[in-house]
Formats: sequence, structure tokens, C-alpha cells
Amino acid sequence: MTALLELRHVTKTFQRGVFNRRQTVAVENFSFVVNTEPASITAVVGESGSGKTTLARIMLGVAAPTQGEVLYNGKDLRTLTREERRTFRREVQIIFQDPFDVYNPFYKVDHVLDVPIGKFGLAHSQPEKRALAEQALKTVGLRPEETLGRYPHQLSGGQRQRIMVARALLLKPKLIIADEPVSMIDASSRATVLANLRQLNQEFGISIIYITHDLTTAYQISENIIVLYAGSVAEIGTVELVVNQPRHPYTQLLIGSIPLPDPTRHWKPDGQAAQATVSPPGHSGCKFAVRCPHVMPKCQTNAPPLYRTNAHQFTACYLHESASPVSEVEIASDFSSSTSAAGLQPS
Repeated sequence: MTALLELRHVTKTFQRGVFNRRQTVAVENFSFVVNTEPASITAVVGESGSGKTTLARIMLGVAAPTQGEVLYNGKDLRTLTREERRTFRREVQIIFQDPFDVYNPFYKVDHVLDVPIGKFGLAHSQPEKRALAEQALKTVGLRPEETLGRYPHQLSGGQRQRIMVARALLLKPKLIIADEPVSMIDASSRATVLANLRQLNQEFGISIIYITHDLTTAYQISENIIVLYAGSVAEIGTVELVVNQPRHPYTQLLIGSIPLPDPTRHWKPDGQAAQATVSPPGHSGCKFAVRCPHVMPKCQTNAPPLYRTNAHQFTACYLHESASPVSEVEIASDFSSSTSAAGLQPS
């Protein structure tokens, strides 16, 4: 079966500076596979600067990788014909972080639904267009009579974000990339939007890549999880294993930094979670070495491969080198036989 979307050894670097040019690696040697079936929800988590949004832009074809390939139905995005790119735009949708910036304040919210209906020829008359918009809004729990005809500022952040979910649903995509979709809305709206995303997956067979810094919501919604650190994969596996039995020191640090309603538990006991330190440019070892409490000499010189640390769990850390390293092909095969196809390889 040809994968719907596949990233092969993708690296993205940015140049900065005029006279003293420096290179920043946002994503490094990243491979990922999303099959058409079964529909899955995969979370990509990491702190700010870990490469999550850059990765989303590469998947959407908005940013081109410096190295590697992005394939849609087995064909490089850069070689798609006009018609193939149009199909790609319909089948791979995005839900952005800010539910206000995506709206034009001079247009009523109807506009964000009317545009894709018209662009992709989903309706042939005004009543048919209205019926499609109303059905999409009802699906995400909004009342059309209380939503259509209003301006963005007249709706709450949660309502605006649910309209964007409805917009994506209109096109019946095969994949939705949700980039921090609940980080700027209140807690009650957050639960509703997460429920909407889960509904799209379960009822409509849409795969979702859920990008977030929030392990709590990732645990609530996803089946598989990918932990990124400075553009490289630290850990990957089913969400139950990775969250409940984290094997990488960075994953452990992320989970340990989650505040809990326990007065006996000290939050961020060592202060490491507040740091954003990464290894200096040209460092060939593990990127987490400068922050890792278990760092070894070999960590400074060679980046660890992914080791199988549990059933459906893989960790890029020498603490687990007693296990055999695995290839991205093995990981993709492993997840294809469990919940979804996802294969990655660290730098």
C-alpha cells in the first residue's frame, strides 16, 4: 500500500546573519509515514524550538526540506502536477494555533466556509452551499443560526476554532495537521475541540497529526506519540507506554514538569525544565547531552540510534544500548501492525 504522506530523511536548516553566517538546524534526519488506513492520531510533542511547527510546514509543502524528500501518494511534492497539488491541498488540511489570526476581521465567519466550497466546487447553488456549511457546523456542535452572519470578534476563541475544524471537515480530507489547536483557548473550549478532533478520526476516518507542547492533551487524544528535542527524535511509541513509562531522560523531564494537584510534590525540583539549552553548532553527539543527568562520554561524540525499549516503544538513548538498535523500516512495520504507520530515525 502506498503511503498517503511520507517524509524520508528530512532535514531543514536556516541561515542567519549577514557577515557571520550561522546555520540553525530545525529538523534533522526525520522520517515519518502516514498510511491511508487505518486512520490514526499521532501526537508530536516537544518544547518551544524543538522543530514542531517547521515540521508541520514541511508536511504541508509550505516549506521545502533542505535535504530529504516529502512524498504524497509516492510522488515528491516538488514534482506534483497542478491537478495533483490541488488534490493534495484538499486531502491534507491544517488547523492553526491562533483561532483569530486566520480570519479577516472585515468578513463574516461565513467567508472561511464559503471559500473552500467555491474553490473545490463542493456546491452548485447558494442553498446547497448554505446547507453544506450548516451541516459542517452542526457536526462540530455549533448552531448555524448563532454562528453564521457574525464577525470573528463576535464569537469566542473556542467557537472560532471549531469553525476551522468544520472548514477542514467540509473538504473530507484524509489527513489533518493540527498545530497547537487548543493552546490559545479556554479549558472548556479545549475539551470540546479535542472531542471534535477525535470525532473526525473515529467517525470520518481522518488521520490527525496533533502537534503540541502539552503532554496532557497529547495523552488525551493520541494513540502514538513522537517526542522531539532540537529537531531530532528522542522517543516514539504508543502514548500509554511513552507517558506512563518514559525511557528517555528528556521525556522524563517533560512529564516531571507537569504540575499536579499534590502539595507534597515539588514541581521542577531541579529547574531543568525551564532551560532551553541545546548543544552548540557542530556538536555530533546527543543533542540533549548538555542537559542530561545521565550523560556519558560517548553521548558527547556520537548521537545514539533508536533502541527498542518496550513493545511499540523506541528510545534514542545509550542508557538502553543493551537492546539492539532498530531501523525506521522496522519501526514503521511495528506501528503498521498495531495502530498506525509511523517510522522515525534520529540524527
